[in-house]
Amino acid sequence: MVSRAQQNVPVAAVPMDSDLKTRPAAGSRRLHLRRRLDIERAHEARMAHRFPGFDVDSRYSLHSLIRTALRLAGLYRRGARNAERVEVRRNVVRSRRLPSRFAGFTILHISDLHVEMSQGANERLRALVGDLRYDLCVLTGDYRSRTFGPFAAALDGLRALRAHLRDPVYAVLGNHDTIHMVPPLEGMGVGVLLNESTAIVRGDQRIHLAGIDDAHFYRVDHIAAAAAGIPAGEFSILLSHTPEIYRQAAQAGFDLLLSGHTHGGQICLPGSIPITLEAVLPRHMGSGAWTYRQMQGYTSVGVGACIVPVRLNCPPEITLHHLAAREG
Repeated sequence: MVSRAQQNVPVAAVPMDSDLKTRPAAGSRRLHLRRRLDIERAHEARMAHRFPGFDVDSRYSLHSLIRTALRLAGLYRRGARNAERVEVRRNVVRSRRLPSRFAGFTILHISDLHVEMSQGANERLRALVGDLRYDLCVLTGDYRSRTFGPFAAALDGLRALRAHLRDPVYAVLGNHDTIHMVPPLEGMGVGVLLNESTAIVRGDQRIHLAGIDDAHFYRVDHIAAAAAGIPAGEFSILLSHTPEIYRQAAQAGFDLLLSGHTHGGQICLPGSIPITLEAVLPRHMGSGAWTYRQMQGYTSVGVGACIVPVRLNCPPEITLHHLAAREG
């Protein structure tokens, strides 16, 4: 992987008091869009062939099996209520590389909305965010419930949420999302980072925000491209839907990795012990704050639910990350 010091790519710096935007689309972005679209078309064709007329609520679906098991155990109603009780969590990120003007800078982190399946949680989310104080909002993917098919309902939910969010807002796509969402999202004033970065400026100082496309299913992430415009030694944050790329992110020199995808397990044993994370990574990275080498990370358990609209021992969340300087 090429180091930042070996790169000679200009950085897009935008003052905080103006509308933050990603770098303009270029040939590389168009090629990326075409590549992801080709993969999506193949995925849609496979799903249509394997599951003609597929209905997530059919008696033979995984949804139905899990729902039945939970009802037999007397846990379904409680789990459904839990899934709507979105909490606000706080996380402090301390770094020696953080510029002094960014001490106290706060990032609102929202992940895994799964709008169609989690309407109650999304309503609660909209009620919560209006009272929060933050400097930047980031969305880390999985806006719709299925991995294929219609996405208009997900966009409607995103528009409703966007009306309650302060500028600037940035996002990356997840494995449930389609590349067709990018133009509508950017039309809402959400900067979608597709293996790209932007600089956030306060006075004469700056930090960097980068984002990669889905690395879990589509595997169209390119961390080197996302990091290319970030000078070595400057504080940088990487948005990735999945935390599974933690090794590559640390190797690229990022200070902070913000992600989601795992749902923290969603249905957990007492003590918040996940049954499965649907991700290849150490269990302690499946939710909350963690550290790998010199990089800090945070895996959000997300707002919405997937497969079945319940949560047990794993309440939904949004997170406020407070940046702070570390002495010495």
